[in-house]
Amino acid sequence: MTFGLNSMRKQFLLLLFWMLCLPALAQLQPNLGLTSRLMDRAVNAMEREDYLEANNQFREIINSNLPIPPEMPFFFATTLYELGQYYNSDSFIKKYLDLNGFKGEHYDEAKTLVAKLKAPLAAIAACNLCDNRGYRFQTCQACDGEGHRQQECSLCKGLGVIGCSRCTGDGLITKRNVFNILEYFECERCSGKGRLTCTKCEGSLVEHGDCQTCKGTGKVESTLICDHEEH
Repeated sequence: MTFGLNSMRKQFLLLLFWMLCLPALAQLQPNLGLTSRLMDRAVNAMEREDYLEANNQFREIINSNLPIPPEMPFFFATTLYELGQYYNSDSFIKKYLDLNGFKGEHYDEAKTLVAKLKAPLAAIAACNLCDNRGYRFQTCQACDGEGHRQQECSLCKGLGVIGCSRCTGDGLITKRNVFNILEYFECERCSGKGRLTCTKCEGSLVEHGDCQTCKGTGKVESTLICDHEEH
């Protein structure tokens, strides 16, 4: 009798377990199916040499926050190489090798891609026309590439005056006399005005200094792949 009760209890617990797991499994299957469909679309686009479309499909997989297929970083790295995004390609091929090692299905091809990346990565490192990712610098429009400009005074915010620090802007200072009575006096520093001419711009409202847009470099980043040639 005891054996029968234990058996029934185990069957009940097993049934309860599956009932709790079914909703999670139902959600997991469509998600895995979505990843698979996106991977198929991306690989098909690569076979057509439509690398822009492949790039879009791979990024959709990443943005979905779903589990990434183990071979996906290899295909994405190959796509990025074909698009000239060598820095990003290098990042993903290293990720692929870190995750899969020599057991990866495309290990030999991955090592070949690593070798192919050496030359373009070296060109990026030696170029002063682009950043370390290979994106070309553009002339800063705010300062016309000069790196400095006349701009609103950063101290007074274009007001030309600042608060007097001695009287904290009240125009008055207080002192206690010998009878410990609080007395008020006009602030000598600001002549009772509570404010002073800005010490940075001297009342001109503007200052000359490094451009805040480009931080004084005269150039800003762009999304344009650099060809390492003067135009």
